Amino acid sequence: MLDEIVATVDPALVEPQQIRPLSRREYDRLVDLAWFAGERIELLRGMLVTMSPQNWPHAAAVSFLNEQLVLQLAGVHEVRPQLPFAADDWSEPEPDLVVTRKDPARREHPREVLLVIEVADSSLRIDRGLKRTIYAEAGVPEYWIVDVTRLTVEVHTAPTSKGYASVQTRRDGDVVRPTLLPEVSIRVADLPR
Repeated sequence: MLDEIVATVDPALVEPQQIRPLSRREYDRLVDLAWFAGERIELLRGMLVTMSPQNWPHAAAVSFLNEQLVLQLAGVHEVRPQLPFAADDWSEPEPDLVVTRKDPARREHPREVLLVIEVADSSLRIDRGLKRTIYAEAGVPEYWIVDVTRLTVEVHTAPTSKGYASVQTRRDGDVVRPTLLPEVSIRVADLPR
């Protein structure tokens, strides 16, 4: 895994053997020590990656989707807005929304989730690239990218080691229903504009 991480580094910027990735365990310890207090960062492939500031369309979409999921899941599952997901030993992204099984005994960030949602405007490239790969490799069964510029929802299912085998784009007039959460239905047309 470490070799894969190092292989993604642009050799024009730094020699790969000079890179020392940060593990999720090390990152969590630094977070506990408040090293990154006030910073909007996440751990992706052993790298600290800054997160984009949230404009109104992004924040409104996250708020709307969070409310819909909480109401429609009626406390059966846990909805985690903008909280860490322990994807693997080298990645701890903070997706806009995650749905996971409730586990009152859990004392760490969840490793298994039912649905991940990223709301994208300026982050579309990383959401379709690195994050999609991380989520697929982690076995996330369904990943949505909500594009607030085009008002579409990309539904990624059937994770593989190289990404998702199925991608469908939902637009106005469509309804999205998570495969593992059949009680949820969200109309694309209801996304904040």
